[in-house]
This record gives sequence, structure tokens and C-alpha cells, in this order.
Amino acid sequence: MSVQDKVIEIIAEQAVLEPSDVSMDSTLESLGIDSLGLVESIFAIEEAFDISIPFNANAPDASEFDISTVASITAGIEALIAAQKG
Repeated sequence: MSVQDKVIEIIAEQAVLEPSDVSMDSTLESLGIDSLGLVESIFAIEEAFDISIPFNANAPDASEFDISTVASITAGIEALIAAQKG
């Protein structure tokens, strides 16, 4: 399973949607994911990929991690995985 597919699966689960309902240009807000759902999604993604996402739930706008769309989340995760592998 690709990073993109796994991210979509996790986000769809949080939004109580089918993965086919989640597109790369979907925003979490458009999918109905609130701040708690966002935090749960971040935790699930960290666990799934064994990474640490630089995200502060108390100040999401101050985070270096772009959570604006599914595509930006996927790109950020791929970058973290690449960095971790060194």
C-alpha cells in the first residue's frame, strides 16, 4: 500500500467516509474532520508510518506541517519518511 493510499484510508476512517470519497485536493474541513479528528488522524498516521509529525494541536497554524489538503499531508509524510531513512 502506498503512502497516499494509507493516508487516504486513515483520513476516510476519521471522517467516516469511504476512501473513494476522499480526493487528494480534499481539505479536512470539507471532509467534516474537526480539530479532535485532526489530532486523532495525526496520531494514527504517526503510528502507521512510525514517524513523528511536527504538529502542535494547540497552534495548528504555527505548525511547519502543511495540513491544508490530503495532498499536502501526503507530501509532508513522504518527506518525513525520506528524512528518517537518511
